[in-house]
Amino acid sequence: MEARIRAAEAALAAAGDRAADGELDAYAVLTAAYEARGGADADRRVDTVLRRLGAREPLDRARPSATLSGGLRSRLALAATLAADPELLLLDEPTNDLDDEAVAWLEERLRGHRGTVVAVTHDRAFLDRVTTAILEVDHETRTVRRYGNGYAGYLAGRAADRARREVAYEEWRTERERNAALADRNTGRLAAIPRKGPSAFSGAGAFRARSRTHGAMSRIRAARTRLRELDERTVPRPPDPLRFTARFTARVAADRASTAVDLKGVRVGGRLRLDALRLDPGERLLVTGPNGAGKSTLLAVLAGELAPDSGTVSAPERSRVGLLRQDTAGAADPRPLAAAFGAGREDELLALGLFTARDLAVPVRLLSAGQRRKLELARLVTRPVDLLLLDEPTNHLSPGLVEEMDAALAAYPGTLVVVSHDRRLRAGFRGRRLELAPAVSAFAS
Repeated sequence: MEARIRAAEAALAAAGDRAADGELDAYAVLTAAYEARGGADADRRVDTVLRRLGAREPLDRARPSATLSGGLRSRLALAATLAADPELLLLDEPTNDLDDEAVAWLEERLRGHRGTVVAVTHDRAFLDRVTTAILEVDHETRTVRRYGNGYAGYLAGRAADRARREVAYEEWRTERERNAALADRNTGRLAAIPRKGPSAFSGAGAFRARSRTHGAMSRIRAARTRLRELDERTVPRPPDPLRFTARFTARVAADRASTAVDLKGVRVGGRLRLDALRLDPGERLLVTGPNGAGKSTLLAVLAGELAPDSGTVSAPERSRVGLLRQDTAGAADPRPLAAAFGAGREDELLALGLFTARDLAVPVRLLSAGQRRKLELARLVTRPVDLLLLDEPTNHLSPGLVEEMDAALAAYPGTLVVVSHDRRLRAGFRGRRLELAPAVSAFAS
């Protein structure tokens, strides 16, 4: 902008008294915008914010932005937005590419912002620490629902909504079963009544032949009418809670030995160096470390997908291991969702509440990254595994679904190894921790 102002000033100086009103107006707009953005102090403020967001080196302003890394470009855009101190801040996934220290500073900065902040984010810790209200967009109904009282209010609201849906479904199911039984019972009674009186019947007494005006017939009509009404206003069954299951029996020593994890002296090129790791059945391990430390490589070794260059690996057989990869698969899969999950298993998939019936015919390659992630998750929760390996499991998933997954993991009886940058998951993790570092040996604590 300074270059544009200098160019405009040079053009005005050259034109002198012949400068057109339009040129003067354009110059006035430029200078007003420049001052609104902080004027001569703007660069200093951007540099200050950029350092707080984790930039290690001073910004070279002569360098083309296209040559910057994706992470640095994101931080620069965020720094420029914050430095302008606008009344309305619109932020799209602002915590991406930031370390914990930078995120903590950003959250404090946004809590102190005097204007309005609207952020699109999947970061549950950010939602918990910054927001006062949450708007959830429903992809299926194209509707927006507002939850007050921040993230706590969001969780409470979702729990109350599920409870209401369960009550409504149970009432609908009970009413339908009652009317179906009423229709069947009176149909049986009516069938036992002859259409006309016995030949010896004189007409006196309490006998009444079957007819359209018989009481049982009217009760049948009323019950069937009510059944049609209920079927026309079906209340959908709430989805089953997510549940991870294991096959091993904790009481059988041989089975426990076959499901234990034991790594010694493992080396994989320049990607992983791990001196020792042992996990007994049912143990839980959180793996952390910087990019390039070998976290995903470790999971591939445990899954039996990658053989180490040296060292020994003892783990459950591959059929008893479940792996959720960091990068979603299926981007080129032409099969419909139903076929990709398994022929004849449509009801099993729909019961999880991750997809709707009309999703079943959509080719996997046309699904969003989040939907493909849910497909991988569905495969894991519908088969028992003794060793569950999760690589950044919260990626591409909504906060509500991640909370469900957290609850499912808490009840999982098998051995669990998780790689995650999710701050809320890490803070609530109950189990051992392993921090990997590039080209440095590591031991589990």
